[in-house]
Amino acid sequence: MATTVYPYVQYSGMWTTQQQLQAASAGTWPDGFVRGLYSWGANPSGQLGLGNTVYYSSPKQVGGLTTWLKIAAGYHSCAAIKLDGTLWTWGSNNNGALGLGNTTNYSSPKQVGSLTTWLNITAGQYHMLATKTDGTLWSWGYNASGQLGQGTGYFSSPKQVGSLTTWLNVSAVYRSTLATKTDGTLWAWGGEFLWSIRSRQYN
Repeated sequence: MATTVYPYVQYSGMWTTQQQLQAASAGTWPDGFVRGLYSWGANPSGQLGLGNTVYYSSPKQVGGLTTWLKIAAGYHSCAAIKLDGTLWTWGSNNNGALGLGNTTNYSSPKQVGSLTTWLNITAGQYHMLATKTDGTLWSWGYNASGQLGQGTGYFSSPKQVGSLTTWLNVSAVYRSTLATKTDGTLWAWGGEFLWSIRSRQYN
């Protein structure tokens, strides 16, 4: 069997949207070729993205698209990034967790804004964070424990966290957030960790 080749060079550890498109088209995207999106299980808030609130015990395809790239599942909310760099959310919208500028639940994917530069996405209990291809970090939703990384206050649409352009990956855990920068450092903030931390750097 032929060895998979990844011909596209990463810049600062991040794939650009154009590189993602080229790699997927060539069948050499590191995470595997683009596939359809499937969901199953509990669905009280429409978090399966199937246009209803029916429970399913076996996988059901979400629409007919085969351009989904990355997916994140929170408590009752989900988010996904498509190959074209657009961001989509659905499910429970408590405290604006879907980033759509309102608190309405949606049982099918809705696009967040019109940008095509989203890179990584994560979902916590009622909050989400994402990085863009320019290295910026964005957050929205529930913020009682400071998990959005920008003081207090709730945001129902994406709001930039600081002004740094060196963020790479981000992970939301219940009411907490962890993120890495392009220099390899790990950062954490929020609450509900197993240990007591507050916006502290881990090297």
